[in-house]
Formats: sequence, C-alpha cells, structure tokens
Amino acid sequence: MERDEAMTDDSYLMDLWYLAAPGHLLKPGGMIGKVFMELPILLGRRADGTPFAVRDLCPHRGIQLSKGVFDGAHVTCPFHGWQFDTSGHCTNIPSLVDTQSVDTEKIRVRTYPCREVQGNIWIYLSENEPPDTAALPAPFTIPEVGARGYNVSTPLVFQTSMDNAVFGLLDPAHGPYVHRNLLWRQPDNLRQKAKAYEPSPLGFTMVRHPPSSNSVIYRVLGGDRTTEISFCLPGIRLEHVRVGRHHICNLTTITPIDGTRVEVTNFLYWTQNWLTLFTPFLSRFSRKFLAQDQWIIGLQNEGLQFDPKMMLINDADMLQKWYVRLKKEWSASCRQGRAFINPIKPATLHWRT
Repeated sequence: MERDEAMTDDSYLMDLWYLAAPGHLLKPGGMIGKVFMELPILLGRRADGTPFAVRDLCPHRGIQLSKGVFDGAHVTCPFHGWQFDTSGHCTNIPSLVDTQSVDTEKIRVRTYPCREVQGNIWIYLSENEPPDTAALPAPFTIPEVGARGYNVSTPLVFQTSMDNAVFGLLDPAHGPYVHRNLLWRQPDNLRQKAKAYEPSPLGFTMVRHPPSSNSVIYRVLGGDRTTEISFCLPGIRLEHVRVGRHHICNLTTITPIDGTRVEVTNFLYWTQNWLTLFTPFLSRFSRKFLAQDQWIIGLQNEGLQFDPKMMLINDADMLQKWYVRLKKEWSASCRQGRAFINPIKPATLHWRT
C-alpha cells in the first residue's frame, strides 16, 4: 500500500486543451459565460459558426461581458456599452466625444484558443496567450469516426477537486457497487481481470481486447466486439468499442471550475443507424450513470471533511498512480521548457470486478 502517490499538489495543469462545452449549446450569434480554473471566460459563436473565447470581464468596470449583448460579431457591455470584437479588441466607447482621443485598439480583453472538433468545443488554457495559435496541437479527436458529432451529451457538475474526479474516472473497481443497473455487472458476479496497458500520447491505453463477458450492455451489441480504453491529460477517458465495421465511443471529459468543483461531461458516439432509435433511453442511461458517480462523490465528501490520509493499492489503483506520475511529469516539462517524457511503461494489471 502506498500513500504518497495518493496525494497531489492540487495545481491546475496548464498548456492543454480542456472541454469548454458541447457544441449544440452554442448557437450562431450566441454566447455563454463559464468559469474554468477560476477564470471567467465568455464562449461565443460567430455568425459564420466558428467559436471563440475571451476573458469575461470588461476592462472598464469589471462587469461580465456575457451579461451583455452579442450580435454575431461584437459583444456589447451591459454597463456602459463598450463594444469588443471576437478577437478581444475594443471597437467602440459610446461615451467618448469627438475631441477626446482614446486609441480603442489598445484596449482589449484576453483571448483563448478555441476550436470545435467532432461537435465538441475545446479551449486551450495557459498562463499567457500563445504567440502562434496555429502551431498548437489539435484538441482531442476520436479516431475512426470522422468528423461526425456526438449522439448524446450529458454534462454534470461534481462537488470535488479535479484530481479526485480523475481518480473516480480511472477507478475500475467501483462499478459493481456504485452503478447498480441490470445492464452492468453486479457485486455477486465479480470476475478476475487481467488487462494489458501501454503508454500513449499524454497518457496510457488498455490494449484492445474482447469486452467483459459479465456485462450485459456489451452483449446486447452483438457481433464481433473488441474494446480499447484510453486516458490522457488533463482528464479525458475514451472507451472505443468496435462491433464489426461499426464503432461505439464513450467519451468522458473533466474540466475544473475551481478547487472544489468540476464539470464532468459524457458523450456517446455511434455509427450504427439503428442505435439512433434508442437515443432517449441511452441519454437517460448516461445521465443516471453519471449521477451515480456524483452521488458517491457526495458520500465521499462527508468523509473527506475529516481530512483522512488515503491510500492506493496495487493493481486496482495503479491507474490513479499513473495519473499522478503523468501530472508531475507534465508540470515538470512545462516548468523546464522541455518535451514531455511519458513515465508509463507497458504492464499487465490484475483485479476483480
């Protein structure tokens, strides 16, 4: 048993893409105000459909710009009518008279790189504005499903830290006890598992294999099934199931709001047309599944108020240990200005679930 790797420094990981919002929540000409890493950020969609992100505070008197009006090209502050374009530059100060010379181009709010991939809007969070946003790596992309968007999206706010949320995301042993459902494995049906893992970009991957035989939800898919589960920083988990020539993908992302809250979003993608008939059921199932995780985190919070020392065991908690190592290495590589070196080595882990 190891206690040291159960502890993290609770710092945010910077210079990475985080999920900002499911794309359908932002219509052309629309905007929403959100908080990421304690930073107020306005997400908007221009009239041409492209998303953008700027600091959600007017530099004049500090009011949130998202409380104002957006016409698809300019955001108007609700306090004094100052206007800003989607690149963050001030374009108009209505209270100025002709004899007053103020270079509005020198007044701006910070912008954040923002891209939409497969229906998801991603935001690149860093200490400073990147000098060349075109040189940034692409946001997370699901392989083999093309440019298609998600079929189901389920966002939910959890009252917990980023690290504790990721620990839950990576936990393979809680399923039979927390996710009580006829479609999921039960506590009286535990079986020993041996899973091979390999390092992958910014994370690790459970090598593709036939899915668990004691899970009904896999069996109802029929066909020749294989699954691969991957994790990458900052908090992205993808379960990718192949059924013959088709694909079913379960994507879960975690974005920190502040030190005690995160937004967890679950997405379902599929290429089988017949599954679309079950969209309402799958949407309810996704929400219930996520709500069960939210419920157990709430129970855990009641114990964490006593500041207990927590432990991690081998092998069922090894993924959480790997996350701590990945996080430490990413922070060190950014601090030292060097390339990230993945600390994860190939391994086979054993547990019962």
